[in-house]
Amino acid sequence: MESLSSRISAHFAESAKLKLAAVDEMRAPLVRGIELMVETLRGGGKILSCGNGGSAADAQHFAAELINRFERERPPLAAIALSTDTSGLTSIANDYAYQQVFSKPLRALGRRGDALLAISTSGNSGNVVDAVNAAHELGIRVVALTGNGGGKMNALMRDDDVHLCVPHKTTARIQEVHLLCIHCLCDGIDTVLFPR
Repeated sequence: MESLSSRISAHFAESAKLKLAAVDEMRAPLVRGIELMVETLRGGGKILSCGNGGSAADAQHFAAELINRFERERPPLAAIALSTDTSGLTSIANDYAYQQVFSKPLRALGRRGDALLAISTSGNSGNVVDAVNAAHELGIRVVALTGNGGGKMNALMRDDDVHLCVPHKTTARIQEVHLLCIHCLCDGIDTVLFPR
């Protein structure tokens, strides 16, 4: 039986290898994502975020870093994680459909000039796909954070959207790179908006 120690070492090695291999593919879309988000915030818009499970946690993490701070002192930035209102989420899921748990609040809170950070490791999450469609109807640009080819979300991306697709098939590895991408977005937003 393989030892736990060697399994742990293999996880670290695979994660590090993917991050280093992905940087060339992800650098340019990350720059575009930062630019889109900075333009949104400078224009008085807000960034809404959504995802399921671990991606919901990532959406909340991103919003918290903008509202509070990332690594430097600065004013709060406008962000909302659509996964945090459990009463709203469960009422929509109960009364309508789970597929609408992000698109309904997006339609209520989102405005032209806002941005949506849509997170799905597979790119196939029905409620995130529905949120992307709602964003497009409202004139909200999308930064999609996916993996494994981008799934259904890949086909939905418009020219003024940004697709950050991690070149890997394993959910855990994709999520690890998603967190790094979120930190790159936060750092880039702070660097552009609040230069030292």
